[in-house]
Formats: sequence, C-alpha cells, structure tokens
Amino acid sequence: MSLTELFIIAVGLSMDAFAVAVCKGLAMRQMSWRGALIVGLYFGGFQAAMPLAGYLLGSGFSNSISSYDHWIAFILLAVIGGNMIKEGLAGPDECPDASLDVKNMTLLAIATSIDALAVGVSFAFLRVDIIPAVSFIGVITFLLSMVGVKVGNVFGSRYESRAEITGGVILILMGLKILLEHLGVLA
Repeated sequence: MSLTELFIIAVGLSMDAFAVAVCKGLAMRQMSWRGALIVGLYFGGFQAAMPLAGYLLGSGFSNSISSYDHWIAFILLAVIGGNMIKEGLAGPDECPDASLDVKNMTLLAIATSIDALAVGVSFAFLRVDIIPAVSFIGVITFLLSMVGVKVGNVFGSRYESRAEITGGVILILMGLKILLEHLGVLA
C-alpha cells in the first residue's frame, strides 16, 4: 500500500473524529489549545490502536482466506463508508458537551474508532506494514481532530455532515480500488 493510499484511508477514517471534534469545539465557550490537544490525543490514540487490534485479529486467519481477501477488504470498507455516508446524510447528531473528562473522552474515542478496527482486519489481509500505518493514521487523526476543535469553535456545526459523507466516499473508493487491483482491472 502506497503512502498516498494510506493517507487517503487515514483521512477517511479520521472524519468521524473530526466531526465530533467540531462538536467539541462548538460546545466550548472559548477555544483552548489544551482542550484541542486532549481531543487530538484521545482520538488519534484510539484511531491508531483500533487498526492495530484489528490487524492482530485478522492476521490469525488471513492466510486461510487469501484467495478472496480482496473481496473482504472491499466489503468491509464499503460497509464502513456506507454507514458514514448514511450518518452524514441524516444530518448532524446532537453535539457532545464541552467536557474533556476521561470517561466522556474514552467513550467518544471508542465510538469514533470502531470502524478503524475493521480496517485493521483489512490491513492484515493486504499484509500492510502495520506499525508505520497505524502511526500515520494516529498522527493524521490527531492533527485533524485538533483542527476540528478550532473549526467547531469558529464556524459551528455546518461541516460535521459533510465530513462524514466525505470520509465514507473515500473509504468506499479505496475499497473499490483494492478490489479492482486484485482482479487485475487496475495495474
């Protein structure tokens, strides 16, 4: 997997975290870089840990399904992307409050990174070099989450739905690219 492809997947995965970070910024009376750093660390950390966990789970059985692993990767990415698009089209959810306590942030970080677990399983099928990949995903999510807090604080929630739809489209297109490459349609 190329760095460009990994970057595109990282951005797609981080859109849920970005949308919630926008809401966090919206809920904050005054923008705080400390608060943005906390949001970024939680979301980036979980967004890195979940694909690693998925990779470890998928590695156990990737050899036994190598003849159709590209279909599984495509289906997983398409389902995740479809759900993100559906959530984005449903309109903005109720924004979380400005609280940055451990319980609140852990629950939000888990909720925004569940899809990354399935992507990690796909990475096992594709034999991706996992440590650089999850590090890259974590850093991209960290940065976009911090930006999301600032965007939310300045502009409000008008970008939340667009971010989820964009992330969903990106993941579906990456899944389709993986499938077409394995089928020999793309060189």
